[in-house]
Amino acid sequence: MLSLLASACSTLRYVAHVAHGQAQLVSAREPIAKLLADPATDAKLAARLRLAQDARRFASTRLGLPDNRSYTAYVDLKRPYVVWNVFAAPRYSVDPILHCFPIAGCVPYRGWFDEALAKAEAARLEARGDDVYVGGVTAYSTLGWFADPVTSTMLRRDDDELIGTIFHELAHQLLYVKDDTAFNESFASFVQDEGLREWRAARGESLHAEHNRQADDDFTRLVLDLRERLHRLYASNLDTATMDAAKRDEIADFRRRYADWRDTHWPDDHRYDAYVARPINNASLLPFGLYDGWMPAFAALFARAGNDWSRFHARVRELARMDKAARETQLKTLAANP
Repeated sequence: MLSLLASACSTLRYVAHVAHGQAQLVSAREPIAKLLADPATDAKLAARLRLAQDARRFASTRLGLPDNRSYTAYVDLKRPYVVWNVFAAPRYSVDPILHCFPIAGCVPYRGWFDEALAKAEAARLEARGDDVYVGGVTAYSTLGWFADPVTSTMLRRDDDELIGTIFHELAHQLLYVKDDTAFNESFASFVQDEGLREWRAARGESLHAEHNRQADDDFTRLVLDLRERLHRLYASNLDTATMDAAKRDEIADFRRRYADWRDTHWPDDHRYDAYVARPINNASLLPFGLYDGWMPAFAALFARAGNDWSRFHARVRELARMDKAARETQLKTLAANP
């Protein structure tokens, strides 16, 4: 009973923290139209905000995404990330520890508006023996409950990432299935990638972008391969000492495979080096499996819809109405038959 009460108090404190952080974000919004009309607005800021507005219009007119007040206001956060997500997984599992909420359902992380609080949560989870990963996030969606703003953290990224983030977060507003993070994130990631492809094609920018996309896809496959190797290891019922040693060996082998892959295929591309050099554990692998797992299925569905966004969104809604088991069966079939 004491444990349950402590958990309830912790959840209430967290919900209060999120409500306070969101309220601060809402109160700090400035209309982008007003900023662009003000001659005192910094020229570089104005150029990035115009790009964000172009992407916002493209999202609604070309990709079938919601046409609302989201991303029509700006907030200068004066910090590097809007939230810090804390992922956790058991020591011998690649499955996430879930956190459940009334609206969003169960999700594999907790987002904190304060980095110190995120690190304190990570330390608490680590102390009980879990693998933990803290990742800064430049944007998130309130699923249409509020008019989400363009934030200064979004503008720190390059043009493709800024545009893609707007597409991604608006996709969450269009469709969100409770308790199915892999479905939600893969759908939004597909909309982001395919939307960017169409955006670039309209501007003759596809060649450089396709190079980056191929490298991203290849690296993701490397990470998911490590995740599958660890999954098989944890199912082997080895003793703790042997399991720990084998886990270290798998991660070291991944780093060697990564170096060989990079030097062979992308010798001038070092964008993933920092991730590979950081400590790798079960939790740090979670975003890859959750954000990318069903993207081949959505690509197949988009092709079957004749690359028509309206028809594609209608078919995604049909999947969303299924129970989770039936939905996953359909997604596996789509992925296997592109």
